[in-house]
Amino acid sequence: MKRFLLVLLMLNSANAFAGLNKWVDADGKVHYSDQQPPPNVQTQTLRIPSEAAAPASAPDAPKTVAEREAELKKAQQSKKEEAGKAAQEQARAEEEKAYCATLQQNLRALQDGVRVVEIDAKGERSYLEDEQRRQRIEKAQQEIKAHCK
Repeated sequence: MKRFLLVLLMLNSANAFAGLNKWVDADGKVHYSDQQPPPNVQTQTLRIPSEAAAPASAPDAPKTVAEREAELKKAQQSKKEEAGKAAQEQARAEEEKAYCATLQQNLRALQDGVRVVEIDAKGERSYLEDEQRRQRIEKAQQEIKAHCK
């Protein structure tokens, strides 16, 4: 019984997509139908058939296996590219963070007042003078402002 009712409802719903016309016959009786009325009667269209109303909504022709595979490969390729870009961006952000930490550590070392020793190209030690230390502190602060957020 349930199957019969289901089939009946499915067949009945097919009329929902049909056009609907209204006309009055010679006796003054009003008719509603999805069929065209006789030619000598003036009609009023109440609903346009769905095929004529929206031809763009009709389903496209089914895609071939090759077309579906090409779309799948294209989607996979774009996902790989996005993942690669995200990984590069993350690596760059980590490098900037590490560089910023190094700059801040160098600034703290310069500001601590401990004597800073440099080894020149000949391998000889030399100590930073107060003026050199001040210049390096200013330079380190500028670098931190430029690279650390």
